[in-house]
Amino acid sequence: MIKNSKGSRKAKELLLEIGFEEITDIPMDIFVAGLGATLIEIPLKNSDGKIVRGNSKTLIKINSEIQFEERKRFTIAHEIGHFLLHSKLELEVHNENSNTLNWYNTALHQAKKGIQEWEANDFASELLMPEELIRKETFRKKFSPELLKELSLKFKTSLTSTIYRLLSLDIYPLFVVFINKGVVRYWSKSNNFWVKIKDITKLPPPEDSVALEYVDAGYEYLYSGKDKAQQIYKSTWFELKDDEDDTDFFEYCIPTKQYETIISVVWEK
Repeated sequence: MIKNSKGSRKAKELLLEIGFEEITDIPMDIFVAGLGATLIEIPLKNSDGKIVRGNSKTLIKINSEIQFEERKRFTIAHEIGHFLLHSKLELEVHNENSNTLNWYNTALHQAKKGIQEWEANDFASELLMPEELIRKETFRKKFSPELLKELSLKFKTSLTSTIYRLLSLDIYPLFVVFINKGVVRYWSKSNNFWVKIKDITKLPPPEDSVALEYVDAGYEYLYSGKDKAQQIYKSTWFELKDDEDDTDFFEYCIPTKQYETIISVVWEK
């Protein structure tokens, strides 16, 4: 995982400058205007967001057809990051799509796209989910799907971006897998999660994983309530050391039928 804190540092400086701990209740168009840019929502083809720099004004365009408000907020925050961090972007028009906004890429893939996208995502994550508040909200609380939902509602962020925030801050030992069309595309884990990952990239999820259940079910929701966290064995996703006993873990999946994707979160029981 790339270790570059330029984006989060800038977001922390901005929050300190404006005197707010968080911006959850501030309308994003007003927030953008206060920074000297203009936010407009219009239909965009093949793009979630676009930043257009003129000689004296900057427009941040957001696709009005984005279905979920949480994703829209993250896209806006991402574009604010570009606005404040990357004044020397080569293009006057800078487009964002699901790839540039996707955290679940390997460091190599991120590097190929440019460090600027990483920094803008890091900025958006800190701006919408300030580290100090996240740590306060999770203090002495065990990780669970219920806690994840609580954090998502509090900060008005998607479950996916909230999961990544917990992962990147090493608040919990977590292993997160991104699956698309029945194949593991990327995975990431907390630095404090000492496990050896099986060879899973570009392969279907393991046979005894919850993720495979969701693939076989056509990405429909299978579990609800307390059953969202299903018990599995450590050996499902991880390699065991010689003479190591298998132990109990949990797996929680978030499927998206529209895009045939699954975010699978694994942690120790």
